[in-house]
Amino acid sequence: MIVAHGLTKRYGDKTAVDGVDFTVPSGRVTGFLGPNGAGKSTTMRMILGLDRPTAGYVTVNGKRYAQLGAPLREVGALLDAKAMHGGRTAYNHLRWLAASNRLPRRRVDEVIAMVGLGDVARKPAKGFSLGMGQRLGIAAAMLGDPGVLMFDEPVNGLDPEGILWIRNLMKQLASEGRTVFVSSHLMSEMALTAEHLVVIGRGRILADTDMATFINQNSTNHVRVRSRQQEALRDLLHKEGLRASVNGDGSLRVEGADTVRVGEAAGQAGIWLHELTLVQSSLEEAFMQLTADSVEYHAGVPGSVPPAVAAAGAAVGTGAAVPGTPASPDAQPGAHPGARPGAQPGQAPGWGPPQSPRGRREGK
Repeated sequence: MIVAHGLTKRYGDKTAVDGVDFTVPSGRVTGFLGPNGAGKSTTMRMILGLDRPTAGYVTVNGKRYAQLGAPLREVGALLDAKAMHGGRTAYNHLRWLAASNRLPRRRVDEVIAMVGLGDVARKPAKGFSLGMGQRLGIAAAMLGDPGVLMFDEPVNGLDPEGILWIRNLMKQLASEGRTVFVSSHLMSEMALTAEHLVVIGRGRILADTDMATFINQNSTNHVRVRSRQQEALRDLLHKEGLRASVNGDGSLRVEGADTVRVGEAAGQAGIWLHELTLVQSSLEEAFMQLTADSVEYHAGVPGSVPPAVAAAGAAVGTGAAVPGTPASPDAQPGAHPGARPGAQPGQAPGWGPPQSPRGRREGK
């Protein structure tokens, strides 16, 4: 079990982790989710004693990592698949880890077979692909047969067979009563693997709950219904106090009701239904909903207004200058100051129809 109490890490005036409290129970796969820059890697490094907390503490099986007598026998971790000497073979990389922790040599052969690296075990690790490096990192984590396992993005670089393998491995390890803590950006994979979730955003814990509860609390399910009597059905639902809107495929999206209520209302009115489906939100949708205000890095889309500019959209729309952007006396009404000639109103600086070299030379 991993338990954090008031765990905090500051780098100068930057707070990476801000007084977090959470528990990673044994016997379940716990997913550690959060946007880039949320504090996931820093938290995992503090668990392993690689970073010293500014305040608070975190324990593994009731002890801080530095107090563990045989760390590799109690905690196995994969934080960086390339954290190895590239000139060493996979076998020798595991061999020195085993020797330093007084583990038998036969254990090296066992974990190599476990991760499927038997054919390349005597080859230098510098020639390994990302997927092979991930497998070697997992072998190192499993070397001491620990009761606590931590994986940071373990499926990166793995092919579909490898992804299925690591998914089943984590489930098996949890079923044996071990603590499995895994960080990943692949929501679809987490939905298939994790039973418990710890979600962090801007250094603070946003959720610490089971998968089903997390999705239910942070998303909205709806009913999709289809009928040849679509207008009559829509009017009926409105009379029932239900909000029904038309989907792109012509079906109705009904919110605030389940299939039983919609089906019974239609049946009592004599309306035949050709589809009645409960559409449940995905983990990805629930995650995006919860962390919408915790994303530090927003990417712009060509032809759209960047978030920083959009925040000043009202000022731009009235002809006022965006802070930090010089105004131009030739700017079109509603256009961003600094936009190229020919840019449409609302477009960001630098977007717009390309000009010919002649036009630029002549200042047209």
